[in-house]
Amino acid sequence: MTDDLDVAAVAAPEEHEFSKEEHRRILVILFALMLGMFLAALDQTIVATALPTIAGDLHGLNHLSWVVTAYLITSTITLPLWGKFGDLYGRKKFFQIAIVIFLVGSILSGLSQNMLELILCRAVQGAGAGGLMVGSQAIIGDVIPPRQRGRYMGYFGAVFGLSSILGPLAGGFFTQHVSWRWIFYINVPIGIVALFTIAAVLHIPTHKMHHKVDWWGTALLSGGVVGWILLTTLGGTTGWAWGSPTIIGLGIISTVAIIIFCFVETKVAEPIIPLGLFRNRTFSVASAVSFAIGFTMFGSIVYLPLYLQIVHGATPTLSGLELLPMVGGMLITFIVSGRLVSRTGRYKIFPIIGLAVTTVGLVFLAQLGPHTSFGYAAIAMFVVGLGLGLVMQVLVVAVQNSVPHSQLGTATATATFFRTIGGAFGVAILGAVFNSQLLSNLRATAPPALMKLIGGGDISENPAQIAKLPPAARELVINAFSHTLQTVFVVSIPFAVVAFIIAFFMKEIPLRHQAHTSTTSEDSVPAELPGF
Repeated sequence: MTDDLDVAAVAAPEEHEFSKEEHRRILVILFALMLGMFLAALDQTIVATALPTIAGDLHGLNHLSWVVTAYLITSTITLPLWGKFGDLYGRKKFFQIAIVIFLVGSILSGLSQNMLELILCRAVQGAGAGGLMVGSQAIIGDVIPPRQRGRYMGYFGAVFGLSSILGPLAGGFFTQHVSWRWIFYINVPIGIVALFTIAAVLHIPTHKMHHKVDWWGTALLSGGVVGWILLTTLGGTTGWAWGSPTIIGLGIISTVAIIIFCFVETKVAEPIIPLGLFRNRTFSVASAVSFAIGFTMFGSIVYLPLYLQIVHGATPTLSGLELLPMVGGMLITFIVSGRLVSRTGRYKIFPIIGLAVTTVGLVFLAQLGPHTSFGYAAIAMFVVGLGLGLVMQVLVVAVQNSVPHSQLGTATATATFFRTIGGAFGVAILGAVFNSQLLSNLRATAPPALMKLIGGGDISENPAQIAKLPPAARELVINAFSHTLQTVFVVSIPFAVVAFIIAFFMKEIPLRHQAHTSTTSEDSVPAELPGF
């Protein structure tokens, strides 16, 4: 009998359709929220094609990776705090605060006169970006019911995918034709439009109550996460061997911090991440899959521009344009999967298919070589994009539908936290693999004179340097780089395979037809759907 009711709930026609006036109001709200998401996602990747030029202007080649890492660290560790603040004090207010922090960080990044200043300002920018990522997705949960949310989240996801790919393109364009500083200044007018639009059209009821913020949990979580990111970033790449006392000590301290964090969360009244959420199978599976998606996605986006610039000789701007097949694949499946979720009420099948397609795409990318045509590379990127588009936003809908409304922001933030930390670990771990493998390949094939000429293996930081090498030396370096990149994509494949297996364990729950659950039913969750 229960199964019959569940099937009926899914097969029922869409209820609570919005009036034309309400639909227009929601579109305006979504426009402002998507601008916020656009800014946060854009600045995760916009510096990729500008890094060599930034290193030359600010004379900070040895600390170049921290321009990316600082942003990822602060955007990651602030996610749970932004989500909790939104649940406690109202999401509109903190979304606006996040925009202001992001814009201040952007302006200061553009004004930076040395690498240390830029890294610190990027950290400020990342702190604001964490609020933009969480706020934009959680506010949707305040205004759109889960059953209708898929169709809107499809467009929302398309903006995320588009901004992630347009980042390298915009970075290359501004670096080549204006100044790298404009990759930060361009955020200001976009952010101002989002700020005023949110103030004018978004009206969410808030309940003023006394709350106690879990500062101890926040500090312990931040310390543990930062420690592990530092370990994966520095270990084996900066003169600190993986077995050195510094790296081992960092690993122990970080692990202890996470263990103490878990203990603290069981004792405080309002934990920053309620551990009870992990008893929710949908939430747990979605978080694990989000981690793997972040790992593989950022690995692809960071290293594909380098491949296109070094192997195919593309300019920074052209390398961004050549990533458009990936965003094309994302756009198609973001929109299609969103509409199908709203129409059918089913969502579990999409992450399963999407992860299978992503794995196939990574296998294709692992075949890229020095003589691979761009046509093949474009097909591989398109396949990866198709897979990612089937997974990312569907996971958000599943998580938001599986928790009571009082935990909407916290659950959204935690799921996004795992995707972002997956990206941070992906950049760090794949970066370590890339650097060590490239140096190993060069040492195995390059004579000492060539190693001295190319600076001991730092060519990936300055692709233009390769064009100046003699033809024979240039071919040797390109071959070494191609083999290294193949290794990077091979390392990404197991993460996608494990996520594919985990996705089968997701619990599928009927999508609610109301954005806000009632007080009496807030802690209840519908029964699992039969089959997929």
